[in-house]
Amino acid sequence: MASFLYSQLFVKPAYPNRMLNGQTVIVTGSNTGLGKEAARHFARLGAAKVILAVRNTKAGEAAKADIEQTTQCAAGTVEVWALDLGDHSSVRAFAARASGELERVDVLCENAGIATSEKRMVAGHESHLTVNVISTFLLALLMLPKLRETAARFSVRPRLTIVSSELHAWARFAERDEPGVLAALDASEDLGERYPVSKLLEVLVVRQVAPRLRGGAVVINLVNPGLCHSELTREAGLGLAAMKFFLARSTEVGSRTLVAAGLAGDESHGKYMSDGVVADQSLSAFVRSEEGDRAGKKVWKELCDMLDQIEPGVTSNI
Repeated sequence: MASFLYSQLFVKPAYPNRMLNGQTVIVTGSNTGLGKEAARHFARLGAAKVILAVRNTKAGEAAKADIEQTTQCAAGTVEVWALDLGDHSSVRAFAARASGELERVDVLCENAGIATSEKRMVAGHESHLTVNVISTFLLALLMLPKLRETAARFSVRPRLTIVSSELHAWARFAERDEPGVLAALDASEDLGERYPVSKLLEVLVVRQVAPRLRGGAVVINLVNPGLCHSELTREAGLGLAAMKFFLARSTEVGSRTLVAAGLAGDESHGKYMSDGVVADQSLSAFVRSEEGDRAGKKVWKELCDMLDQIEPGVTSNI
C-alpha cells in the first residue's frame, strides 16, 4: 500500500516524446479513457496509422474526430475498426482484417477490458474471463504472425502490450487449487475480486508466453497505469470513488504509461511496467513465487486448450 500511495502522490510518468514516424499502432478500447488518450499520444508522435479498435464505432468516430482536431495529424492517420472482445468471431474478423489490410503493425496495445459487479455469461464464460483474458489472448495470438512479419520486413521489434493493474496483487485467487481454474471462476458467484483476478491471470499468462515466443522478434510486456480517472470503474462504490478523488491520476497522465510500454525495448520483454518503467519488483510476492509459477503453468495450459477450441491451432503461433 505504501508504494501505491507514493506512486499515486509523487510519481508522474514521463511525457512521451519519441517519434513513431511510419509506424502503425493498434489500441483496443480507445473510444474513451486511457485508450483514447494513448491513441492521441501515438498520433501526436507521428505514427503513420493509428487504429482505434472499439466495440462502439459511433463513439470511436467521435474519438477519432477529437484526436484529429487536437493533434493536427494527417488525414487518414486515425481509423476506427470494430472489435468486440465479447464475441470471438469479431476478434477473428479484426485479426484477419489487420493481417490483410495493414502493411505493418508495430504496436498492439491491448487496453480494452471490463470491471463489473454483475455476473454475466459472455461467449460461454463469465464476462471478465471472456473479455479480459480469453479474447485478449486470442487476439494476441492471432496477431503474432503479423507482428513477426513486420519485424522481418522492416527490421523492427514490434511490441505487444497487455494493460494490467496493480490490483493483481489484491487477488486472493482461491480458485488456483481447483482442478479446473477457469471452470471454477465461471461457476463462482463471488464477483468481489473478479476484476483483480482477471488482471492476475493476465500477469501469470504473459510470464508464461514470453519465454515461449520463438524467434525473439516480438516484445510482449505488461503495463500498470495506476489508479486513473476513467470509465472502467464507473460501477465502483463510494470507497473507490473517494480514493479516486484524492489519488487518481488524470486520464492523460495515466495513458503515458501505455505509450511507454508501446515504446519500450527488449528490457521490457515478459516484464511488468509501472510508472512508465520496468518494475518487476512491484509484482505480487505470489506472482514471483514458485507457487505462482505453478499456477501460471496451470492457467496457461487451460487457456491454451480453450483457445485451440475457439480457433484450432492458434497456440502454434507462439
